[in-house]
Amino acid sequence: MQNKINIKNKRARFEYELLDTYTAGIVLAGTEIKSIRYGKASIAESFCEFNDRGELFVINMQIDEYSHAYHFNHKPKAERKLLLNKRELNKLHKEVKASGLTIVPLSLFINDRGLAKMQIALAKGKKLYDKRDTIRDRDNKRNLDRIKKSFNS
Repeated sequence: MQNKINIKNKRARFEYELLDTYTAGIVLAGTEIKSIRYGKASIAESFCEFNDRGELFVINMQIDEYSHAYHFNHKPKAERKLLLNKRELNKLHKEVKASGLTIVPLSLFINDRGLAKMQIALAKGKKLYDKRDTIRDRDNKRNLDRIKKSFNS
């Protein structure tokens, strides 16, 4: 088992322009938290959505079944409830409804007390030309670092 668990959604920063970030707790079953502690989870294809009662859920999050459990195991792609303050939930719900923004998970981690937390962001989808700019900037930075390294050596 790993000491530091930090599962990231690397595509989120490329696909979306992040406006505001929040840290939310997650409601999990016993076998789900054990799988997360072993690093057997993925949030690459996941997104967050409100239900009709105004509760926030993470959809399409993959938590592999726990290997040592038999008939009390969980579903790998179940919807999982996120825990935020009522004020934060109302603010997010208003933003999503009014301006068509989306909520994407950025990372899943275990805090100091051993609780699973998820960092989520209010985000706006990038256009194709914005993605090209991101790729161009990343390539330029890589080339600059290469030149600096050869210059210093």
